[in-house]
Formats: sequence, C-alpha cells, structure tokens
Amino acid sequence: MTDEYADRLRANRREKDDFFADHPQSPIPPEHRDGFEGLDYFEPNSDYRVEATATVHDDPEPVEMETTASNPVRYLRVVTFAFEVGDEEHALAGYRQEGEDGEIFVPFRDKTTGQQTYHQGRYMELEPEGKLADGDVVTLDFNLAYSPFCAYSETFACPLPPEENWLEIVVPAGERAPDIE
Repeated sequence: MTDEYADRLRANRREKDDFFADHPQSPIPPEHRDGFEGLDYFEPNSDYRVEATATVHDDPEPVEMETTASNPVRYLRVVTFAFEVGDEEHALAGYRQEGEDGEIFVPFRDKTTGQQTYHQGRYMELEPEGKLADGDVVTLDFNLAYSPFCAYSETFACPLPPEENWLEIVVPAGERAPDIE
C-alpha cells in the first residue's frame, strides 16, 4: 500500500469524522456530538484491498434482507465477487434495489463482527466504471468498510447482511465498532 493511498484514506476518514461531529444529517444523536472525538478505525492494510473477479447475474434473484427495524427490504443479487484473502478463496454477493443502476451494495459480516466491529455487520459500496461483465476484475477495499447509521442511533433502519455474505475470516480493516456515549 502506498503512502499516498494511506494518506488519502486518512484524509477521507477525517472528513467523515467532521461530518459526523457537525453536520445536521449526522447519525450521531445531537446530545452526543459534543463528546464525539471521531470514529475508530483499523490501520490501513493493503492485505485487505483485494482484486475480485465478478460473476454477473443476468437474471438477478431477489433477496429479502432483514433490517434492524424488522421490516425486510428487497434487493436483487446482481453480482458475486470471488477473491482471496491469505491463500483462501472467498465470495461476497453485491446487491442493488430494483430499478437502480450504478452503485453496488456489499453488506458483510466477518469474525470481527460483534467483537471489534459493529455487531450487525458492516457495509461496502462499489461504483464500477460502466457495466460489469463476467470476468471483470474490481478492487474490494475492506479499508473502506463502514458501520451503518443504525450503529449510532436506533432511529435508522439498516439492512442486515444475509448469511451468504458472512465471511469465516477476520477482516481487521475499515471502521471498528462505534463507541457513542
């Protein structure tokens, strides 16, 4: 991992901390913003910035995701990403809501979930350049994994990662569990 990448990542994290501390749309409840000193992150780690091969689902299957508010939301499984961490093969599904284009939603859990990271899982988003095709290689950057807004306030309802996106490995990258008091 280049120093330039790590510096850019740290700058993005500072921007997010500023947003969370001051912005009216921050998920941090107003009564906790004065004491907010920034989110907790794992150090940038190039081992968790991996090349993944896409398998595009031309006829995407609908997936009902439970939410923290118990009202399921429907997504379409549009792609599966195959990648290696260490010497092991893994896969994560990517989703979109019906009628959406562009950004791909990748919710996941791993062996840090409920320990070092938010107990309901974390999210990543990918914005591929153009339309993905089978065999395309994209970067999955777990350093960008983040906790959903419901980790900070119960006023938000967040989709929970489906079991197919539960990784059986430790991914010490991205945001750690929030400590909001």
